[in-house]
Amino acid sequence: MTEAALRQAAAQWLRAGRAAMQVQVLSARGSVPRPPGTRMLIAADEVLGTIGGGHLEWRAIDAARARLVAGQDEPVDDAVALGPTLGQCCGGSLVLRTARLTPALLAQWPLPAPRFSLQVYGAGHVGRAIVRLLEGLDCRVQWIDERETEFPAATCAPHIERVCVEPVEAEVATAPPGAFYLVLTHSHDLDLRVTEAILRRGDFGYLGLIGSKSKRARFLHRFEARGIALDVLARMVCPIGVEGVQGKEPEVIAVAVVAQLLQASA
Repeated sequence: MTEAALRQAAAQWLRAGRAAMQVQVLSARGSVPRPPGTRMLIAADEVLGTIGGGHLEWRAIDAARARLVAGQDEPVDDAVALGPTLGQCCGGSLVLRTARLTPALLAQWPLPAPRFSLQVYGAGHVGRAIVRLLEGLDCRVQWIDERETEFPAATCAPHIERVCVEPVEAEVATAPPGAFYLVLTHSHDLDLRVTEAILRRGDFGYLGLIGSKSKRARFLHRFEARGIALDVLARMVCPIGVEGVQGKEPEVIAVAVVAQLLQASA
């Protein structure tokens, strides 16, 4: 569950009047499962989010539920040393803050900064598989295709915007500076037009074009003939995805591509 989705769930619980506790990693030193700012929501019958799992999380859930039953509202901080005592191999320490979920507490919960802003061109099999993975990440995605019928019927996560428009390459101009782009449409001609528009902008943080090494060579030859600078062309990634992942299934390609996006955003 993304931080944005967890925050949205907290707001829904408050509107429903559901009693809950928030456990937050307030600070950390050394090797810990999750960084400061990580949150988890705990109700009597449900837990959302994670502070890292294991005995650390089990103990935090148990303590939070005990405070719910006792009606204890004041925040409490708990310093925890990880290691053999908790049955976890991390050698660091952290401070957990447990507090009742209130509107004031939610107001202090910042919206997470997206890892990246991405335009995905193409709603075919690979595009769908990639977007399914992106639904679990804090990022901003415009999913663009000229064919409305290619988008799945299921509603996407709030951070994924579907855009059905013609000509699709005109959407390139709407992306913020430093945006990421994935070009994987149903047509080589459309791939060419969209990729050229991105290259002519030149301010992309990542540009991935689906295809083989021979497709890359053909496209580069055309772009070079059209006057696009060699240093800009060198930044185009094709084939896409981290190396060493074997398989042509859309789901396999998607894992390799999303891993590459995360590397590019690090």
